Amino acid sequence: MKSKFEKSRILISRIIVVAILVFFIATGSYWEEDHGMMSYVLFCIGVIFVGIASLGRMWCSVYIAGYKDNKLITKGPYSLSRNPLYFFSMLGVIGIGFATETFTFPLLLTALFAIYYPFVIKSEEARLRTYFGNDFEDYVKKVPAFFPRFSSFDEPSQYMMNPAVYRNHIFSALWFIWIVGIFKVVEGLKELGFFGHLWIIY
Repeated sequence: MKSKFEKSRILISRIIVVAILVFFIATGSYWEEDHGMMSYVLFCIGVIFVGIASLGRMWCSVYIAGYKDNKLITKGPYSLSRNPLYFFSMLGVIGIGFATETFTFPLLLTALFAIYYPFVIKSEEARLRTYFGNDFEDYVKKVPAFFPRFSSFDEPSQYMMNPAVYRNHIFSALWFIWIVGIFKVVEGLKELGFFGHLWIIY
């Protein structure tokens, strides 16, 4: 049975996204105002991180689409990390932060991620232990919990997935890109004078 952390994960993520968007609308970037090159570099870093995150989440979804909680997945990205979806999500969160062209947002979002997601991971792994027992314990011994270990990579030559489930996963994998797009729209509206900013952040 899913814990309160797992059940509330999506809702909390959406609340944070809305809060960040409101905060973004109300603030301006110090780097955009006075250091155009730094602003451009920060945005490019954000796009790179978001691109890696989206591709990584789609890669993970190939393996878990239709199998989550029904089969212990240990191949592909799951041979690098026991929680590759969350690892790539972290990269996406950092990317979204940099896409605001500030240092404040990536630090804030990374801190929020680091505070909440360890509880989600711990809860999910406790549930997987009840489902898969010794198989999961063996998996824990071989593969790190979060940060990838590339020496353990193991990829099958063929893999069967559920295309209908995977199609839904693609949309969830691309939300990082959509948020960056929303940020650029808001930035354009700011330049047109639709939004002012209350304060400047670094």
